[in-house]
Amino acid sequence: MRFLSLLGVASLMLMSPAIAQDRYPEKQVTLIVPFSAGGSTDVIARILAKHMQDDFGQPVIVENRSGAGGGIGSAMAAKAAKDGYTLLVATGGSHVTTPLSATTKSFDPDKDFTPISLIATFPNLLVVHKSVPANSVPELIAYLKANPNKISFGSAGTGTGSHLGLEIFQKMTGTKMTHVPFRSTGDNANSLLGGHVQLAMDIIAVMLPQTQQNDGTLRALAVTSKTRSEVAPEIPPISDTIKDFEIISWIGMLAPSGTPQPIVDKLNAEVKRILALPEVIATFKQMASTPSYTTAADFSAFLVKERALWEPAIKDLGIQSGN
Repeated sequence: MRFLSLLGVASLMLMSPAIAQDRYPEKQVTLIVPFSAGGSTDVIARILAKHMQDDFGQPVIVENRSGAGGGIGSAMAAKAAKDGYTLLVATGGSHVTTPLSATTKSFDPDKDFTPISLIATFPNLLVVHKSVPANSVPELIAYLKANPNKISFGSAGTGTGSHLGLEIFQKMTGTKMTHVPFRSTGDNANSLLGGHVQLAMDIIAVMLPQTQQNDGTLRALAVTSKTRSEVAPEIPPISDTIKDFEIISWIGMLAPSGTPQPIVDKLNAEVKRILALPEVIATFKQMASTPSYTTAADFSAFLVKERALWEPAIKDLGIQSGN
C-alpha cells in the first residue's frame, strides 16, 4: 500500500511540469526592455503587455533596465528562471551589434535565449541636406565618387545601425565619407537640419517628418528596406540601385534558453494574435513600423542572417565596447 502511495506521488511530480505549462501563465509576466522608458522599443513592449494581460488574465508588466547598449537588461533576462515569466524585448542593437562589439560578454545572445517571434520592423531613411546636389541614389553615388571625403555623415553613435549602415553603403559603392557620431537620433537629425553634417541614414519615424517640412532643407532619397515602405511608398529602396542592399531595424521577443517548448509556442501564438489586431496595426503604422510576426524558427534564422550582416562591418572598423 505504501509503495502504491509513493508511486502515486511520484506520478504527480512527473506530471506537474506539464500541468504548469498547460496552465501558463498563472502569475505575473515581466517583459524586460533593455532601454529607457519612452523609446519605440518601450512603447511597443507596452502595447504587447496590455493585450497579453487582457488575454491571459494575469498582470503583464514592462520593466526598463537600460545601460550598456542594452547589455544590462539582456543579461538580467538571460539569468532569469526558464519558466516563461520573464521575457526579453530586444532590438538589433541590443541583441546583435552590442554583443558583437563587446570586449567582455555579459550574455550570449545565441546560447542564452530562445527566440519567440519578431514583433516589428522598420527601415531607416537615407536623407541629404539641400546643399548636396543629388536627388536620387545614383546621383548621390556619382557625387560621392567625384568628391571623396567631402561629405560628412551623422549617426546616433559609433557602432549603431545608423553608423554601420553607411559604412556598408560606402563599401558596396566604393565611396568615402567622414563619420560624425552624435549621442542620439534626435541629435543627428538636428545636426543634419543645421547643415553641420550633410547626410544621414537613420530611423524613418524621426527623419521622415523632417523631410516633409523645414522648406526643403532635408531631402529623402531612399529607404533601406528591400521594398517600399507603407509609410512613404513614394520613396524608392536603395536596393533599386544597389542589389541586395537591406538594413532594417527590428524589435523581437525572446525567452531564456531552456524555456519549455509549449510555453514558447503559446507566446508565439499570442504575439501572432496581437499583431493581427486592427488597432495594433494602426498604431504601428503611426510609429512608421510594420507588424512582423514570424515563427520561432524563422526568427532564429533571421538572427543568424543579422549577425552575418553586421559582424564583418564591426570587425573591419575595429569597433569595441566594454559590455
